[in-house]
Amino acid sequence: MNISKYVTCVICLMLLFGCSPSINDASGYKKAGINEEIPVPANAQSSTDQFDNPNIKKGEEYILKNIGGEQGLYPPKEYFEEIKNWGWEELKSEQNGHVHFFSKEGTIISIVIKEDYFQLYEMKEEFELSH
Repeated sequence: MNISKYVTCVICLMLLFGCSPSINDASGYKKAGINEEIPVPANAQSSTDQFDNPNIKKGEEYILKNIGGEQGLYPPKEYFEEIKNWGWEELKSEQNGHVHFFSKEGTIISIVIKEDYFQLYEMKEEFELSH
């Protein structure tokens, strides 16, 4: 294959798959804005999140293409593994659809996974899980 065909093929693939950041493009992790003890993918774009829940202390939304797969149905395994590597325990029995909970040293973080964004919430100390 000559070089021009190769370049054309690469350009077509870039157009086909897009050049937007995704979880697979993550080149590491950074500290979350709401709690420095929990990681977020380095290429996730943050924004403040509005919430009306008396159990939430603070929240932040991150935009990241395809973080949750099609319709947000697939939790990001690599990201959740990194969270565990930072010392957090996933509370699988507390999962409720798109909502996942992690615990570390008395702090509970809720992560809501959608298709192209996710929300982090630090729960208030008095928040009690269902068990």
